[in-house]
Amino acid sequence: MKVQAFLTALTLLRSLTQANSASADEDFPQGVKRVPLRTHSLASPYLDDSLHSRWFDYGGDAVIRTDKYIRLTADRASQTGYVSSRLPLTMPSFEIEIEFKISGKGNLYGDGMAMWITKERDQMGPVFGGPDNFEGLGIFIDTYKNNRPGVTFPYVMAMVGDGKTRYSKEDDGKPNELAGCSARGLHNSQHATKARLIYVKDSFMRLDLEYKEPNQWTTCFKVAAPPLPSVPYLGFSAETGELSENHDLIAVDVSSLFLLSGPERTTGMGSSMSSDKRVRKGGSWFWFFVKLGLIGGAAYVGYTRYIVYAKNKQQSSQGLF
Repeated sequence: MKVQAFLTALTLLRSLTQANSASADEDFPQGVKRVPLRTHSLASPYLDDSLHSRWFDYGGDAVIRTDKYIRLTADRASQTGYVSSRLPLTMPSFEIEIEFKISGKGNLYGDGMAMWITKERDQMGPVFGGPDNFEGLGIFIDTYKNNRPGVTFPYVMAMVGDGKTRYSKEDDGKPNELAGCSARGLHNSQHATKARLIYVKDSFMRLDLEYKEPNQWTTCFKVAAPPLPSVPYLGFSAETGELSENHDLIAVDVSSLFLLSGPERTTGMGSSMSSDKRVRKGGSWFWFFVKLGLIGGAAYVGYTRYIVYAKNKQQSSQGLF
């Protein structure tokens, strides 16, 4: 019984440790904790029982197939569709991972899709289905080449908008490109493709892609974190022109990032490093006393059972002799 009590205590301690553990990443050598945000995430069936979404608005030609995807545009000409969050993305450091698929028939297709972290919300426009002259960050997956010699398409790029500068569609965004990469094979990939944006305020922004093989991520770019609007909204959009393709949004997973340590870094709540140390120190003492209490409780249970066992054995012996 003492062994059983001890094992129970160990199991509890292990579960506490796992619950308080943080995932590792190459840009976070000391670890980072990810806290999922339901308010900005999407997954099948996408709608509630009343056939509405509590956290997102849909518009344009977007069609929801609850068992598979949100089709922002079908493989038809001149379509535009979008999805926009109802609540702003207020955490300073975050991770956005999307699963999507771009597919179509024939050798010519277009135009592409976009992810938005902007001041504007619930708007359609000429930039991959989203607004031009936007304020914030746009990540564009451009599948049709207009005028970029020497660049392989599809092409994925980031642009930071100031609310005044237009996206140069005739040059595929080159004049205002922050960073980008070619993603040949993304269109009509054999499996659903993924993109992962990591944004750490006052530090860096990184975009990873998974389109060659499942679980094989490649870094598209890593740059200094650009400033974002104080109240940005998350959105997705797509458009087709004379050429067309399917743009399917399958899943969106958004997490707030809490950096555990590192010089001159901030936590997901935006506090300074010194205050982060104080929080972690206080948390360490809390878990220490919790673990100490569990171990003490297990020892007390074991000792009590042993006393009862010894007493019963003594009484049994006296009864026999």
